[in-house]
Amino acid sequence: MIDHTGIVVSDLDAARRFYEAVAGALDLQTKDIAEGAFLLGVSAEMPIPYLWIGTWRPSYWVEGSRAGLNQMHVAFVAKDEAQVRAFHAAAIAAGGRDHGAPGPREGGENYYGAFVLDPDGNNIEAVYRSVPDA
Repeated sequence: MIDHTGIVVSDLDAARRFYEAVAGALDLQTKDIAEGAFLLGVSAEMPIPYLWIGTWRPSYWVEGSRAGLNQMHVAFVAKDEAQVRAFHAAAIAAGGRDHGAPGPREGGENYYGAFVLDPDGNNIEAVYRSVPDA
């Protein structure tokens, strides 16, 4: 289980618009933590696990982590296929770029996901894993 992860972005306002749209589609919340950064998580009070999003490099990151260099993949859990589709639509409407329309994916017949690239090119996914038929 992931506790937290983070990405450096080049434009905080564009990132906020994108991730607030994603948050709304996935029943997540954002929380401001410092100038130039915010969190995305399940609750504004206790956001663990969370995604740290900011324009500056935290002191604990190795040199070289910056927008355009530390491209990464983050997958959010969706509660059903409809929420995966809502995530994809909200992310595209908020400036994301399609990187894989909603649908079944490799990784099992019960894996349904959608991929978008955020404003900085990070690969963001929502995935629903249905319970296999008995």
